[in-house]
Amino acid sequence: MGALPEPDLSVRPADLQRAGAWLVRHGLADARPTPLLAARLAARRRARLADHVMLAALIIAAALAQAYDRLSTSAFGGFQPHRALPLLVLMALIAGLVLVQSLLDWWVRRVDRRVGATLSRRAAHPVQPGWRGVLGLPYAAFAVATFAGATALGVSALTVPDSTVRYAAFVILVGLFGVAVGAALQLRDLLARPVVAEDEVSLTADVIMRVEDARELTAPGVPWALPLVLLFGMAPGWWNAAALIVVVAGLVTLVVINKRTPPSVTVARQAMSAR
Repeated sequence: MGALPEPDLSVRPADLQRAGAWLVRHGLADARPTPLLAARLAARRRARLADHVMLAALIIAAALAQAYDRLSTSAFGGFQPHRALPLLVLMALIAGLVLVQSLLDWWVRRVDRRVGATLSRRAAHPVQPGWRGVLGLPYAAFAVATFAGATALGVSALTVPDSTVRYAAFVILVGLFGVAVGAALQLRDLLARPVVAEDEVSLTADVIMRVEDARELTAPGVPWALPLVLLFGMAPGWWNAAALIVVVAGLVTLVVINKRTPPSVTVARQAMSAR
């Protein structure tokens, strides 16, 4: 895998326009979009796009691997048993996904550091917001429940007699452990990250970005995708039904949390008012 590009602090007019739209969307319409804000937002937008592309590639690869495996087995006209190669390829892709997520987070942090180095003066929070102020209890509880549900699916698949299913379940559990540890470390770094701001407006924008970064960090895409990508259709019917119930219940819960939890700008202003 090639190295990530050097952070580029030069911004295009389109990035400034997006930064202006971001300010308006977050209730900061009176503020002027600056190149520094545009650079930070552009880095986050590109990192999220790359993360989504990697997750989509994993899902597509899983579908192709399952199709290849089914066509080569006797149940679908072939004469070979289940092969371990497609599962090994998927395991490598999962490891690559975790690595890319870590590298993208490091790249965004580097952009923030380079932006901060250009500031003539720095603003600071009177009280550094903790995880409750940045992430919030509902999102934290949802993240824990999401990983617990995916782990329960992986553990339950270990009881299936099929060795291929058990091997896939082991891969799921290892992948979940790696993603959970990575997310916890990234959240810890996010909370301790230095403020990149020079006035009241940029300080508010900094808190908003922290809140959105934390919520993005707890997004359930990978914990939901791993069991479905590796085992859905291969495991027994009861497991497939349980996996669908976990995902649907989680999706409904996430919609409720998003509707009942204050938006990031409100959370940022609450944190700013904590004197």
